[in-house]
Amino acid sequence: MKCDEYDVVIVGSGIAGSVMAKTLTRAGKKVLLLEAGLQAGIAMDKEGAYQNYQFYLDTYYKAAAKVPNSPYPNLPDAPSPDVLDIAPIPNSCSPSTKGYLVQAGPIPFASDCYRGPGGTTLHWLGSTPRMLPNDFQMQTKYGVAVDWPFTYYDLMPYYEMAENEIGIAGDVKEQIGPDVEPVKNYGKDYVFPMQKIPQSYLDQTIIEITNGKTVTVELNKKEYTISYVATPQGRNSIPEPAYKYAGVAWNKKTQKLELEKTDAEYDPVGSLWDPYTGQRCEGNSSCVPICPVQAKYNALKTLRTADHDNLDIITQAVASQVLYDKGSMDITGIEYKKYRYGNSPIYEKGIAKGKIYVLAASAIENAKLLLASGIANSSDQVGRNLMDHMVMLTWGLLPKKGFPYRGPGSTTNIPTFRDGDFRKEHAAWISPIDNWGWAWPTFAPGSDVSNAVGQGMFGKQLRDHLSDIIPRQLLLHFECEQLPEPGNRVTIDPRYKDQLGNYRPVIHYNASEYMQRSFEAAKKVSDQLYKAYNVQDFTSYSAQNPDHVQYKGKVYNFAGAGHIVGTHRMGSDSNSSVVNPDQRTWDHGNLYLVGCGNMPTLGTSNPTLTMTALTYKAAEAILKQLEN
Repeated sequence: MKCDEYDVVIVGSGIAGSVMAKTLTRAGKKVLLLEAGLQAGIAMDKEGAYQNYQFYLDTYYKAAAKVPNSPYPNLPDAPSPDVLDIAPIPNSCSPSTKGYLVQAGPIPFASDCYRGPGGTTLHWLGSTPRMLPNDFQMQTKYGVAVDWPFTYYDLMPYYEMAENEIGIAGDVKEQIGPDVEPVKNYGKDYVFPMQKIPQSYLDQTIIEITNGKTVTVELNKKEYTISYVATPQGRNSIPEPAYKYAGVAWNKKTQKLELEKTDAEYDPVGSLWDPYTGQRCEGNSSCVPICPVQAKYNALKTLRTADHDNLDIITQAVASQVLYDKGSMDITGIEYKKYRYGNSPIYEKGIAKGKIYVLAASAIENAKLLLASGIANSSDQVGRNLMDHMVMLTWGLLPKKGFPYRGPGSTTNIPTFRDGDFRKEHAAWISPIDNWGWAWPTFAPGSDVSNAVGQGMFGKQLRDHLSDIIPRQLLLHFECEQLPEPGNRVTIDPRYKDQLGNYRPVIHYNASEYMQRSFEAAKKVSDQLYKAYNVQDFTSYSAQNPDHVQYKGKVYNFAGAGHIVGTHRMGSDSNSSVVNPDQRTWDHGNLYLVGCGNMPTLGTSNPTLTMTALTYKAAEAILKQLEN
């Protein structure tokens, strides 16, 4: 299918772009998808997809640093941010230009994403908790940030569509915590498509260490009882017999997207290339950066099930400008540069034309493209309010062996501080129990080997030492929500461009006192937890780390969670937001933005599930617009 003008043109094949393409094509609409990455990554033939994924795996095995983007090609023509490029910023007049992002500071933005087929779902962890009701009304409830233009309960049916598409494994009855009631927040009889992933041996060890005693901690002169919740996850387990939904379909009569009921058992989507692989999680513990068998969801599974009779895909096509009519303000096309090799400045220009246009790149790339095109910014909010979970890590040795590295990267979280009146003063956080030992903060277990050898250990002494400390390693991380702040933003500067002549994003980023107070509070909680667990604390922070803050004379290091949110936020009026509640831009009647950039606040949830729910809401609005 080749059209002079499509119903819809989409930029990006991550989860937002793929869900949009699948939903629209299955409703009979003609769609063109522009993808900046390589053709090989989006291969729809079994052999091509198999060989490509094996190449990713081989690259991962050989990589010295197993960071999120290590298995995937980082192309000079479509570069991706990489955590290995985070470097100190000399001063406000001299940004750090190492890597793709231009870091203008005052502190470096600590997260990356992947620009390529499937987007960041190729390297995400797969945790999929919903946001909490109070996350949608932060201004009303706590006097900080902004409210969403609708409530949690307005988004509930779209959450169900997202959980169907990703194939969530979890137990609804276990989703408890502050402001969470399973019956109220999920519905009386609602279940996830698949049963929960068994909680890891490490998680069970931590829970059992207290011998069933209630663990309480004190924060802000108030006692909190610690609870443990099995985290809903986007990876395959055993289908839940009570789940009776087949998929999402467009109902022309009601003008709504609806979940279709079925009597059949939910069918997990395995790997792209082999229906017998990836049907169940095998517990390889490498969810970030890659699932060896594709049991974890990635967006290419969704894209493959689109109606390809109604879908054209152009790869190696980097969107460079959005064109518009200055009279009507309607978008008239998307200019793209189709490069030849990925590492060469040679390219050809093209213009994609449709009735409606959807930007479905990352929050950073969407903002950059809007700024480069000079559009959708009457509110002066494009690029602003960049957010991430600022992750404070703590680590220590358990009194008994918990055997990390068995099972997925994380199967349990502590939800106790996801909500509360303290949000008036400092950030909330969720605390996943990581299943990677000290790998994140100290590069264990490799560093454990080198340190022991450096101390003169060899032979049996070395083996005994490693077999003692590595199985006892515990890592907690405190994912602190960041509030939307206008100064945390993406801008562009003609001094900084890539080799195709496209702008590189310039990132302005800082940690407010609201964030710094949350680091202090989270460390106090961690100290009490370690005392209750009888954990020997080895946490240490350094001002030599590029990502650090000093608060009340103490240094705290933080890491990025890869949860890049904000930059074109949704709102109820055109003066303070970029898109309306349907994700359509206020300034252009035929331009929609989808992805995490629309989220007004972040909360404590991994944002992928919420982004997917919002994408279904936008797809429904687009189908209504095309019908009328």
